[in-house]
Amino acid sequence: MSAQQSPGPAGRGPVVVVHLVRHGLVHNPDGILYGRLPGYHLSEIGRAMAERVAKHLADADVVYLASSPLERAAETAAPIAEVTGRPVIDDPRLIEPSNLFEGTAFAVGDGVLKRPANWPKVRDPFTPSWGEAYLSIARRMLGATYAAVHAATEITDSGSVGHEAVLVSHQLPIWTVRRYLEGRRLWHNPAKRQCSLASVTSLTFVGGVLTGVVYAEPAADLVPRRASGSTGA
Repeated sequence: MSAQQSPGPAGRGPVVVVHLVRHGLVHNPDGILYGRLPGYHLSEIGRAMAERVAKHLADADVVYLASSPLERAAETAAPIAEVTGRPVIDDPRLIEPSNLFEGTAFAVGDGVLKRPANWPKVRDPFTPSWGEAYLSIARRMLGATYAAVHAATEITDSGSVGHEAVLVSHQLPIWTVRRYLEGRRLWHNPAKRQCSLASVTSLTFVGGVLTGVVYAEPAADLVPRRASGSTGA
């Protein structure tokens, strides 16, 4: 599945594409919202997803590759590094947001929102009250994205030449920065995020201005039912 949008008119300058990659499926039999907790690695299917993403990006003109420091992101980035020949740069700006429910078996459908003890945590869905503010996520992801744009812009004697970059991150950071760049409000319905496991959201910049978004799911057939969101993201 893919989708393409043009947030604004094309600018002048080098064309740079930044691919935002969400990690693959994590081994999480207990359904824990793992957030930033260590020790959560890709499952066997998740590793196959990572290989599929690497194949999808094999012919891209990638000159810069960065990843969230969490294991599941680093393990997704590894096969991309192999096919592109680029080292993986550890960028904490790409990390999963903090979450007050981290370490618990959290799912909206299991009645967690009906428990009075949880009400103070979910009182404000617009900031949100249960974790890192959407605006904070957008700002750090913008920093990582534009660092990638800069790294993928080559200055030559005859002008600037654009290349491609890959950033491996998590569902909420990717979806938040996309909404910010497209001029949409940051609070949203999590069930309607277009950011499945091992998906690739490709942002095209012309002269530093976002001109298009393409979404792809190279591992769509490997995503288990109801796992596109995946606890922990």
